[in-house]
Parts: sequence; structure tokens; C-alpha cells
Amino acid sequence: MKAIVRKAKRSDSTSILNLIKELALFEKEPESVQLTVTDIEQHGFGDQPKFECLVAEVEQQVVGMALYYPRFSTWKGPTFHLEDLIVSEQFKGKGVGTQLYSAFIKQSYEVGMERIEWNVLDWNTPAVKFYEKSGAQVLTDWRTVQMHRPAMKNYLNTTTQ
Repeated sequence: MKAIVRKAKRSDSTSILNLIKELALFEKEPESVQLTVTDIEQHGFGDQPKFECLVAEVEQQVVGMALYYPRFSTWKGPTFHLEDLIVSEQFKGKGVGTQLYSAFIKQSYEVGMERIEWNVLDWNTPAVKFYEKSGAQVLTDWRTVQMHRPAMKNYLNTTTQ
């Protein structure tokens, strides 16, 4: 299936949020999404966007997205972090994800990124196999570390007394 892959626009914000909610449901965490359409509009399409996004359209409907942002590696230099690559359930297995993935890699290469990186859940075997087949290295010796806002506040309150 041929999709049109393009840069996201502010008017895609509702579709982006719907895809994020669909991913959360797939990952068995539907209650975890706290973002709103306003958050996406402000942080993705304001004066200083915090992320970039590619969307895939089929028959003028957004059915997938790749949301990413710049980082800097102390070893490699400029890097893009792919936060999520999401394809709506009814379009999985039809090549839309591959088109988004390829467009993200092309965009990264063209702007001079030295590395791209992302996370994949260990139980998402089809995704792991897809990434490995594409030439990506799925690291097993690194652990993702996260600290959410309440924990940041708690840490700061306990260490800056």
C-alpha cells in the first residue's frame, strides 16, 4: 500500500494524539497518556518546536507517524531520537511502517545526523526482527532510565536542603 509521507502540520495534532493513544492501548497503558492536542500544537508547532514529526496518509487520512527530536552524542555527535513510530492497527503489515521508517532514516541522513536511536519493548518481537533485518543494532546491554516530574521534584527537595 502506497502512503504519502510528509512533515506533520499543526492541523495533524488531533491525528497525532489519536495515534499516541492507540500505541498506549497496544502497550497496555492507555491511562498513561497525559498529552492534549494543545500540548502537541504548542510543543511541536510553536516558535521553538521540541519535536519533529512525519505522518503517513492514506486517502487523506493520517494512519501513521514518526515523532523524533534532536540529541547530541558525546561520542558520535548529532543524533535523532525516534520517540515513536506508530501505524494504526488496520494499516499494519501493509508497508506503511516501512515507508515511515525509510523516510525518517532518509531525513536523518540528509540533515547530517551521525546516529539515530530509539527504544523497542523486548516483547515486541515483530518490531525487533524488523529493526535487526534493516541493519539496526538492538542493544541488550543498556537499560533505559527515566525520571518523571514528581520524582524530579522529590529528588530536588531531598538534595537541596
